[in-house]
Amino acid sequence: MQEYYFELIVNVSSHHDLFSDFLADTLPVGFEETDGGFIIRSEDELDTIVWGLEQFREALQKATGENIELECKQEKLKNSDWVKVYQESIQPLVIDKFYIHPTWDAPNPELVNIAIDPALAFGTGHHPTTASALRAISKYVKKGDRVLDVGCGSGILGVAALKVGALVDACDTDIACVENSQLNSDLNEVKFEHLWEGSCALASGKYDVVVANIVADVLIFIANDLKSVVKEGGILILSGILEKYEAKVLKFYQGFEILEKIAQDEWVTLILKQGKK
Repeated sequence: MQEYYFELIVNVSSHHDLFSDFLADTLPVGFEETDGGFIIRSEDELDTIVWGLEQFREALQKATGENIELECKQEKLKNSDWVKVYQESIQPLVIDKFYIHPTWDAPNPELVNIAIDPALAFGTGHHPTTASALRAISKYVKKGDRVLDVGCGSGILGVAALKVGALVDACDTDIACVENSQLNSDLNEVKFEHLWEGSCALASGKYDVVVANIVADVLIFIANDLKSVVKEGGILILSGILEKYEAKVLKFYQGFEILEKIAQDEWVTLILKQGKK
């Protein structure tokens, strides 16, 4: 361990979730989320990350027409096993019947436990799109259902469905996500029926529930594929949608009944049923 490390405290005035997504896609290390922003720690200087945040802020301002305040403060600190300090700061998360916790925390005997080891970042489950999708799974997925998790990422949604007794397939176009999903299913001692790199167009058969936590543009682009793998009367859970794009997404899912909308912050999750009443 090096004698010193660098700590970058970031505060943003708005669009916290979009900055979080940017950091998750950019950082080679994890980060801690705070009410006003983020804390990033590394044994390497973080000047490049500061530059990237400033460029992202400028691009976001142009896209939204808003003024977004960004404050970055970097310090060089004495290294005192900050990984352990960070791990001790992580709190488990309760979302309906699910209890999401790192492996160093004890499971909850009264809830459905999902162990996700975050290493240095514990964003999984905390983002509104993931949390809302978990609430939808808690309510709509039943034991014995066939479920497809499209764009599985960490695998948390598929693992949640497995934990309530569903038979789950999962896919992602990113092999790293497929591998991560496999690791997390092993960690939770559950098993996907099929897990593959590629699109949902490679699925065989139809499903009682299809869940896709992606982004609005992708949900539009793959709409026909998603609709084709839902059974008659089946459920489609669409998450990752900014509220301002909800109507745009729904145009591509005509013929589906809106059962419920779960809104959190500026995000919305749509629960649709195949075939209108």
